[in-house]
Amino acid sequence: MDALEQIDRRYSCRLYSDRTLSGEHREALAAVMAERSTGPLGSAVRFGLIAATPGDASALRRLGTYGFIEGATAYIVGAVRKGPKDLEDFGCLLEEVILHATALGVATCWLGGSFTRTSFTSRFGGVARDEIMPAVVAAGYPADDGGVARIRARNEGTRRFPPSELFFREEFGRPLDLADAGGYADALHAVRMAPSATNKQPWRIVRLGDDWHFYLVRTRWYGRRSPFFLLLRIADLQRVDLGIAMCHFALVARQGGLPGRWVVDDPGAATPGPGVEYVVTWRAGA
Repeated sequence: MDALEQIDRRYSCRLYSDRTLSGEHREALAAVMAERSTGPLGSAVRFGLIAATPGDASALRRLGTYGFIEGATAYIVGAVRKGPKDLEDFGCLLEEVILHATALGVATCWLGGSFTRTSFTSRFGGVARDEIMPAVVAAGYPADDGGVARIRARNEGTRRFPPSELFFREEFGRPLDLADAGGYADALHAVRMAPSATNKQPWRIVRLGDDWHFYLVRTRWYGRRSPFFLLLRIADLQRVDLGIAMCHFALVARQGGLPGRWVVDDPGAATPGPGVEYVVTWRAGA
């Protein structure tokens, strides 16, 4: 899989054809999910595929998605064991599965707050008391011939923050010129193209030497601080978003011959405000 190609191809598909996933694609996705059981920060994660059978595309209509999705014939679901970096690990691994689905020609859409957890956990076989199901992913074949998909993908890309607002050198407030990012320019592009809940793009990266420090910029009254999120028991989706950005960065960096690993090592740098918090660091090197 060419990660950068799939990142640029993928878009949030909300309208699917009634054609069920082929047996070949179901098997391929099951294999990808089985290989991803531990996140880069150590959390235990498990995934499964809920798919309609051939000739019964309507089997999943009872799974509530609040009208955001139409016609999906499959859902990628998962659970992560509760822990310090559980949501980041969940987002990182699930995005890897999604990119593999994209490479197969399977369209997808993240669903964080717009799905009925009880119905999905039941079809998943239950979630343990020490686990959570932060999100699910609608999957299937798009209801258009690909032309609309390309337009949507291009439009999604134009609604991203410019690199000068996302990437910095040495400290916040000093934009990193991508021309000075060396081989990491593609990895940063991949982060910029990452999907996020309501397109808030809550990630920021500060480069210090060979370290790339990832920060979360919280949206006011969003996620864990929102009474609405607490009432509906919606996960802290901006941490899931951070995991998606981690996935994009690591996949593209490694495919570009830039090895590294994830560590939690807060540099203690000054942040622009109380809503900005350190999350994780990509440490370059074998």
